[in-house]
Parts: sequence; structure tokens; C-alpha cells
Amino acid sequence: MSSRNIYATLGASNHSATQREPHGLYCTHPEAVRQLMKLEQFSPEKLEPCAGLGYIADTLRQGGYMVRESDLLTRGRDIVQADVFSLDSPITADIVTNPPYSCAAKIIRHLLSLMQPGTKLAMWLRILFLESAERKRLFDEFPPIGVWCGKNGEFGASAQGYGWYVWEKGHEGTTSLGWF
Repeated sequence: MSSRNIYATLGASNHSATQREPHGLYCTHPEAVRQLMKLEQFSPEKLEPCAGLGYIADTLRQGGYMVRESDLLTRGRDIVQADVFSLDSPITADIVTNPPYSCAAKIIRHLLSLMQPGTKLAMWLRILFLESAERKRLFDEFPPIGVWCGKNGEFGASAQGYGWYVWEKGHEGTTSLGWF
């Protein structure tokens, strides 16, 4: 087996046999959102700024939350069309989203800069997001309160592991690690 085939089997994007989704559209499995709602306490109001096809927002609504959605593209849905980086007002709602992986660290920094103390940011990201010098600096400056890992790769489309990275604005302590 060639190295390209090995990496494609693992879902490594630089080696994948398939094209990447335009604008990083990789939808979050509703069960992953339901698990997050069991693991974390959130305020009643949510913001979903990378809404994609609405899987996260719809599941949150089913759980009783009020959700405001936006995305760079509406994809035919009745949502606000806006780039996440166009947000510039203080954010008082908790945020739950699955950002484009290529700019996730930049999005986290941007959103945390706007969030009010005590609000939470939950991001659905690959477990490999824990790696890299740039993200090490991000975690040093803004430590998550927790990382919740999906067991057995159940929530990814490949062998990649995914999980919820959760920040609470103002948290300065250690990061807990758990599985669901």
C-alpha cells in the first residue's frame, strides 16, 4: 500500500483521494450534540456562527435552547449570512459550533475576544487540534475548561477522532479530559 493510500484511509486531507468540502462543510452528528448537552451546563441562548446545514442548531433547539444561526453561506436556509469574523459586538450567549478546521484557532481567538465573562464556547474539532506550536500558544493563553472525546471514532467520517473543546471566558485553571 502506498503512503498516499495509507493517509487517504486515515482521512488525512492532504493525502485524501476525494476533494475537500467547499468552505469546510463537514456536518456534526446530532448525537455528538446531544452528548454535549448531557455533559455541559449552558445558558438558554446559543449562537451558532458556522451553522452549515443546521445540524447543531436543530439539535440544540430540540433540547430546548434558543439558537441564533449564521454562516458565510446560507445554503438555501433561512439564516443570517455573515462571516464569523464580521461579528464585532459583545457576545453574551454561549456558542456551540463546528468551525472550518483551517481557521479554527483564529475563530476561537476572535470569539473569545468578544465573549463576556462566564460565557462558554464549545467547538467540535479533531482530537489532533491539541497538536501544533500555534495551538499550544492558544491553549496557554486560553485554556479550555474541558475536552470531551468521542469514543471509538463514532462521530467522524473516517478514522479521525473528534471531540468537544469547551472554553469558559475567564477560566484560568487546568483542562479536564473526558469521553462520551
